[in-house]
Amino acid sequence: MFRAALRLSFSGARSLTRSRPQYTAPLAARCYSHGKQETDEEFDARWITYFSKPDIDAWELRKGMNTLIGYDLVPEPKILDAALRACRRLNDLASAIRILEAVKDKAGPHKEIYPYVVQELRPTLSELGIPTPEELGIDKA
Repeated sequence: MFRAALRLSFSGARSLTRSRPQYTAPLAARCYSHGKQETDEEFDARWITYFSKPDIDAWELRKGMNTLIGYDLVPEPKILDAALRACRRLNDLASAIRILEAVKDKAGPHKEIYPYVVQELRPTLSELGIPTPEELGIDKA
């Protein structure tokens, strides 16, 4: 009986020593950007400039492509042209093919987008000696 009373007094004392917050956090307010919206041309120019950097390394290339593919869009062929040229400067054929695979995946159910992109990139692909995943036979996996 003494243990029960002691246990009750300790639990009661603990609840008294717990301090309650002196303030409450305000509810999060949504802050929407009222800044300047980037136009499509500015977006394209920003990414072309990014991939055209002469000192781009493999990590920056992958980071840029992951960010670009993360957007809710299929990149324009001129952006992909700059990315493929960056792959060539780095002698990174695997990344070039992954870029083409990512574009095909990003196009999703819109089957007309990927052939259009490949058609627009055909001169660059031929110039740089980059085969498409279809030419390598790895699209059937």
